[in-house]
Amino acid sequence: MTEETPGFEEKPDVPSDAASPEDAAQEAESADTAGSAPAGDVTDVALQAQLDQVRTALNERTADLQRLQAEYQNYRRRVERDRVAVKEIASANLLSELLPVLDDVGRAREHGELVGGFKSVAESLETVVAKLGLQQFGKEGEPFDPTIHEALMHSYAPDVTETTCVAILQPGYRIGERTIRPARVAVAEPQPGAQGAKSASDEDAKASDEENGGPEEG
Repeated sequence: MTEETPGFEEKPDVPSDAASPEDAAQEAESADTAGSAPAGDVTDVALQAQLDQVRTALNERTADLQRLQAEYQNYRRRVERDRVAVKEIASANLLSELLPVLDDVGRAREHGELVGGFKSVAESLETVVAKLGLQQFGKEGEPFDPTIHEALMHSYAPDVTETTCVAILQPGYRIGERTIRPARVAVAEPQPGAQGAKSASDEDAKASDEENGGPEEG
């Protein structure tokens, strides 16, 4: 039998490196903190991804809106251009039927027959067609332009240096840039050989001046 020492209790053996309760609590707290950090990072990444998706969608919608706005502006311009063109065509068709009347008015004015009530009617008609945009063109002495002139008569003249309208047989008419009828004219071209003779005369005069020591001073 072994004798027990009174007042002495045996304690279990505790390793010397065992952590105290305070240390264990700190380690648990550290573990919780370490475990919560990765969860926060994952949440931030997810939010950033959602934000990028929203930005991408916003940019796409903005581009769509800008494209639609540009298409609408182009559509408005086309409609306005077509509207003006249709108006000009309609006016041109109407005024083309009135050109013979305007020609009669012009001939009556040239012969001094535009008097009395006929004169008032003629002037009213000319005012109305002018408001519709009808413009008369064609003047004597202007260079011949085949895009707006129609040559009905041809001759030569020594006093012109290029093909020139010497008489307006019928005036031309236009609406804006649209020609309804070209001006019907008589044209004159420089006399054949006139330019060569003039050049030779000028050269002879120049040579004579050089031989005489230059032109005499007045």
